[in-house]
Amino acid sequence: MSSTPSTELTTGARLLVEALVTQGVERVFCVPGESYLAVLDALYDVRERIELVVCRHEAAAANMAEATGKLTGRPGIVMVTRGPGATHASIGVHTAYQDSTPMILLIGQVARDCLDREAFQEIDYRRMFGQMAKWVAQIDDARRVPEYLSHAFHVAVSGRPGPVVLALPEDMLSEPCPAMPAAPEYQRVAAAPAPAQMVRLRAMLEGAQRPLAILGGSGWNAQACADVRQFAERWDLPVTCAFRFQDLFDNTHPQYAGDVGLGINPALARRVKDADLILAIGPRLGEATTGNYSLFEIPRPRQALVHIHSGAEELGRVYAADLPINAGMPEMAAALAGLDGPAAVPCWRAATAEAHAEYIGWNTPQPIPGPLQLGDIMKQLQARLPADAVVTNGAGNYAIWLHRFFQYRHFKSQLAPTSGAMGYGVPAALAAKAAQRDRTVVALAGDGCFLMSGNELATAMQYGLAIIVLVINNGQYGTIRMHQERHYPARVHGTALTNPDFAAYARSFGAFGEIVEDTAQFLPAFERATASGLPAVLELRLPAEAITPATTLSALRAQAQQRPA
Repeated sequence: MSSTPSTELTTGARLLVEALVTQGVERVFCVPGESYLAVLDALYDVRERIELVVCRHEAAAANMAEATGKLTGRPGIVMVTRGPGATHASIGVHTAYQDSTPMILLIGQVARDCLDREAFQEIDYRRMFGQMAKWVAQIDDARRVPEYLSHAFHVAVSGRPGPVVLALPEDMLSEPCPAMPAAPEYQRVAAAPAPAQMVRLRAMLEGAQRPLAILGGSGWNAQACADVRQFAERWDLPVTCAFRFQDLFDNTHPQYAGDVGLGINPALARRVKDADLILAIGPRLGEATTGNYSLFEIPRPRQALVHIHSGAEELGRVYAADLPINAGMPEMAAALAGLDGPAAVPCWRAATAEAHAEYIGWNTPQPIPGPLQLGDIMKQLQARLPADAVVTNGAGNYAIWLHRFFQYRHFKSQLAPTSGAMGYGVPAALAAKAAQRDRTVVALAGDGCFLMSGNELATAMQYGLAIIVLVINNGQYGTIRMHQERHYPARVHGTALTNPDFAAYARSFGAFGEIVEDTAQFLPAFERATASGLPAVLELRLPAEAITPATTLSALRAQAQQRPA
């Protein structure tokens, strides 16, 4: 196809929308703004091909785009207006960057003749987003729209995936320009392991006594997960998953040893420290996965380390690996699946079984204060949901129960922010339901977390997205209260919350709402929520004392008060 402009005239906005169609975009999330009205008008003409999901807050719209990228592996698209719209959306960009999620944020910008005057809502987005995006640019010439959009999609998905930000001056969008063909659909570019690296990896495995695999990071697909499972089974390896990547390996598999993240099983932490070989397949080995950088020594871990990552810039960033491999996850997983098994039964077979037994013990709920046993509810939820149900969450202590007691069995059944962003669970659930309406989608949110995006119940009602939200209400910012009691016992300040009746709040939108105060009430309420066919909120009331599955506020306070001053 020729790239020579024709004599026919179009606009920057229409070139933009044509590019989105050509790149295979099915859905755009937005909060409308006058700065990109021309794009909204162009989207009107392709409304049968691209669904426009209008949200109630730009942070939620950005989180929906990020969750779409995380779920599908294709860039999620979000459009916001300048200034306040862009700053609200920045949380989703930050999450996409730390989570390595492909995403493109399109921002309406002030007209070109007003730039650099601090015009109404003007921001220099190159400076604003420079450290939280893979690429930030502004399209000042409409004729270059196809070029910029092609580059944006390639950057978002290639190497270590991540977010791209494009600013769109409003006069550029509406200015007549020659019609130009869109660039071809993007192609993902990824590195693959060299044969010599696979030979060395095999030798390291054969020489190991206590190996351990840690799966994580983005860029996986179902085939890559299947390939790694085949490799792990052939070598009888104990397999763990990095923080909030628990759906990369079936948690019920006899070789699964648990998640390496916040609140790690102490027995698993010891295994990580005692291992003589770590196969880190995909994770960045960031703060959450390394226990605040305590599981591995810096810069040279005591354990032999094979670190495999899609971004070359990540290798050697914190840890000097014995064998660093720059490779995409599908490419690496295929190479591992083709790696012949050991010549003899691995000497660590018994340790693999022991690690799984330790995980099962850790995965078994223990009683907490009050009539509502959240660990038991996680088990009921797991038994009730199909294996491919999508479960989402934001940030807060309530997620500890989910991560510890719920078992993920299907690739892309977990959507959660490694960045620790509150308010993520509800928008992520809406994005998942919009993308795959035949799947059951359940969001978990704390009372503080939920009210950061609970207004998107309006979006759920508008588009018929029947998600089920479990609001864990303990009347406080639980994580902060936990740390407060540890460091400043009995000096409670700034962490208490006064909440609405969340069930009534849901019903005010026309959604289903019910309160659950006892474990026995949960499943019947969940069935009624499901049967309603509506977006639903179940408010689970938990006493403030039940701060984690393993301790209480009173116990934390007593421990802190006993410490020497």
